[in-house]
Amino acid sequence: MVRNDFVYAPQLDREVVLDIYQYSDLPRVLLLVNDGQELRKMQISSLLDNIQLPVVIVGIHAGPRRLQEYGVAGHPDFQGNGAEADRYAAFITNTLLPLYPQWKHLRLGIAGFSLGGLSALDIVWRHADLFSFAGVCSGSLWWRDVPLGPGYSDEQHRIIHRIIAEDEFKPGLQFFFECGTEDETADRNGNGVIDAIDDTQDLIKILASKGYSDITYYEIPGGRHDMATWEVALQRMLRLPYFAGG
Repeated sequence: MVRNDFVYAPQLDREVVLDIYQYSDLPRVLLLVNDGQELRKMQISSLLDNIQLPVVIVGIHAGPRRLQEYGVAGHPDFQGNGAEADRYAAFITNTLLPLYPQWKHLRLGIAGFSLGGLSALDIVWRHADLFSFAGVCSGSLWWRDVPLGPGYSDEQHRIIHRIIAEDEFKPGLQFFFECGTEDETADRNGNGVIDAIDDTQDLIKILASKGYSDITYYEIPGGRHDMATWEVALQRMLRLPYFAGG
């Protein structure tokens, strides 16, 4: 079953459209998806119907201020994007989830694509008391607070890497990261590996060094920064044991 809901978000001063996909009478997992309007272009309905996952998927439509609402809460990038990421996170935790008490006891995860993937990871990390899974497809993990050039350092200026590296271990978290080998062409350090893959693998190393072991990395040969690639990634993600609800 698919239905549409409309929720007013006072934090964002706008109405948010939700696409809710549920094909199980006894769901055990809730997956929120940033840029959820894109799910309409994927075969999510048939996938859920065919493999009978105990999952509710909520596609949260992005608004006209997507570049401000997605990002790392409290840490805009060097261009000032992401300045409302804290408000978006507050909408998720303080407005959206309380509106649906039937989801209260489900395992919670968030996924997203590109900048929406960065947002998903940030929200899960900051609210590990609520969420236990982050799905990041071609995540904008390059998010930095200074432009490239003299003085730039991967260790100091990639925002989400720095935050996670400096924070404490948060038990119970699971992660899925996807990159396509043709996600982009940029290679800022000239090592022959595109930045999207470098940034993702560097973050995985940080998570592993903190003690996380339930990390899935899915690299798609020929995968691009587009919905066709992310559909493949999402189908792979949904086949993780996490979504079986066990």
